Amino acid sequence: MVAENSTGSGNRSSKNPKPVEIKLHQKSHVLELHFDDGFECNLTCEYLRVFSPSAEVQGHGPGQEVLQFGKEDVNIDQMTPQGNYAVKLHFDDGHDTGLYTWQHLYALGKNYEDNWAEYLDRLEQAGKVRKST
Repeated sequence: MVAENSTGSGNRSSKNPKPVEIKLHQKSHVLELHFDDGFECNLTCEYLRVFSPSAEVQGHGPGQEVLQFGKEDVNIDQMTPQGNYAVKLHFDDGHDTGLYTWQHLYALGKNYEDNWAEYLDRLEQAGKVRKST
């Protein structure tokens, strides 16, 4: 599944990078993103699911976040474009309420290592264990 944005490539001065290519690799559960400023990242479906921008995950304010766990095997069934600013990801666990703006996806890619380390710490503090995949 490939979605391409018609914004063109090579716009390195953009303050709001936009994806020029989005590829879903369902077999490996990875979303591959290429942005118009040259940044590229591969984000696992699990990572995208546990960092969903939805109120179900983020809550309705600071401190209301809901820790997601048991999502090691989650996959994306479908992606639905939302205008020129976002994509809705339909996960195979039924979750489909978060709109992943280009800005959110870019930040998830740029901050992957810190976000993932923080997530693993939160799991440990909650007494949850990720199963090996």
